[in-house]
Parts: sequence; C-alpha cells; structure tokens
Amino acid sequence: MPDSDDTANTADTANTANTADTASTANTADTANTAPATARRRLVLRRRPGRPSALAERWTTVDGVRVHYRESPGAPGAPTMTHVHGFGLSGSYLVPTAELLADDFHTLVPDLPGFGRSGRSPSPLGVEGLAHAAADFLDDRQVATTTMVGNSMGCAVICDFAHHYPERLDRAVLVAPAGGLHNQPLGKALRQLMIDSVREPPSLITVAVPDYLRFGVPSTMRLFRALTQFPALDRLLEINVPTLVVLGRSDPLMPGPARVKEVAGRTANSVLLVVIEGAAHAINFSHPGELANVIRQFMSDQPIVDDPDSPGQARAYEIHRGERLPEAT
Repeated sequence: MPDSDDTANTADTANTANTADTASTANTADTANTAPATARRRLVLRRRPGRPSALAERWTTVDGVRVHYRESPGAPGAPTMTHVHGFGLSGSYLVPTAELLADDFHTLVPDLPGFGRSGRSPSPLGVEGLAHAAADFLDDRQVATTTMVGNSMGCAVICDFAHHYPERLDRAVLVAPAGGLHNQPLGKALRQLMIDSVREPPSLITVAVPDYLRFGVPSTMRLFRALTQFPALDRLLEINVPTLVVLGRSDPLMPGPARVKEVAGRTANSVLLVVIEGAAHAINFSHPGELANVIRQFMSDQPIVDDPDSPGQARAYEIHRGERLPEAT
C-alpha cells in the first residue's frame, strides 16, 4: 500500500521502467501452441523475436486526442481488464503481464493522453484529469465496467477513477503504488529511482528512455507538483471494491512493512497484500509470470500460492478479508 498522501506516483515512474514490446511475456515455444490455455498461462518465457503479440496495436480518437492502445479480445464474454501505466511512461512496459492475462480477460493497455505515442490534451492533465481520460477511453471502447491493474502512478489514477466512477470499477490491483510523502521531495524520489534502476532488468532502459524523452522535463515537473497535491491516501481508503496490493521486496520507493500495515489497518475495505521476493518497482515487467499468477488467483478468489515456473516468490499477507472479498475457495 502507498505511503501517506500516497498512491500518487511521483517521478516514480522513472522506476517503472517500461517493457519493450520485445520483452513481453508470452506463450513459449511450440509446446505452448498445443497446450491447453491453463497450461500456457504458466509458461513465462519471453516471447521470441518475431513471435506475434497477444495484444493488437490500435488507435482511436477521444475528445479530439489521438490515443494509442493495445488490446486482446479475450474469451467471448470475458470481463475487461485495463492496465494503467506509471509516471512518464507508456503502456509498453505493462505488456509482459497483460499478455499473460490476455486469454482470460478482454485486455486493454492504453497510453493515456500525453504519454507514449498518444497525443497531448489541450491542457496538461494531473491525476484527476488522467482518471477522467481513462473513463473517456473506456466510453470510447464501450466498456461499462472494468478491473484495473495499475503500476506506480497508475495506482493513483485508479484510486481517483474509483472516487469519480465507483460503479465502473469491479476490482483494483495496485502494483507498487508510490508518490506519497515517502517519495517526496523530488530529490528524494530521484535518489530512490536511481537505486531502483540498478535493480531492474537492463532491458527496461530500451523502453523507458524513449518514453521519458517524449514526456519531457516540463511535463515531469508539472505532474510531480500535481502528485504532491493529490489526496492519495484519502482516495485509497475510499475504495470499496476488492483490492489486491502487490509490492516488490526490493522496491526502494516503498515504505517499510510497518507503515504498509498501518495504512492497511485504517481501512475496512477488502485488501489482500502480496509481496514478491526479488522484485523491485517495475513488477509488471520484471516478474510478469508471478504477477499474472497472483492476479489470476485474486480474481478467482483462490488462495495465493507461488508459481514455481516463475522467478521470485510470492507471499500473501491477508491484511483484511472483509465482506466484499469472498473467502478463498
């Protein structure tokens, strides 16, 4: 869970080092092509160069802004899962995890306005503006309700989306939420990001650097200021849907366990906390197999158990299991 005014990502994003589509995870080799879908989901080798992604690249126009996004149809009638990127980044580093869930959910991975390949809004967007932009994108895609999976600043966007559109959020998955007092001021956040950068896969650089260059220094300063003013903790405590919080044990942007438990103890919401050993901040990229496994179990109300075919070790700590979070079956 985030630190104090938290879940709003700070320049945290720098840490959410992106994925390159090339680093996406996918079904492995020929065996995966013939194996049942359930078995394929456990295979977490990176897809081979040239192997088609499970997500199609698409464009649409929302409120006059060209928006780039990735999509998989999922199974007929499958619920929608929308992946929300972090500060300064596009949705590309989220692709490894999103691909592993694409068979189970109608998967959407947008570049929000001003990020990645999407165009910019007439005026810069803060966290609230990005939450409204996410809702407008879902309207454009004719999606009434969705589960949202966010990383870093994306968690703040999800919390604000839940505040403005509570009837549209089915479940929330907050992966490495950051941006509160633990990540302020900017100098402290930048130091944390530098530490995180050496803990992430080197391949993240190939995606993160172009994204940050496109985003630009002026946009970085504006959004960071907006994040410091965002009531992240209040928004987090308001969420009243089942919520999964996933933290990396090696993430320098996260507060200590005592603070995490203290924040979790302030809500009566249904919160499940999972720690992935060996992961830092960009879990969606570095540990897609473990993360997809945990998300799938959470979505089906199953006990959280480690996936032996994935790196890292997921350990579940049930902070609360309220009435909105069914007993594990």
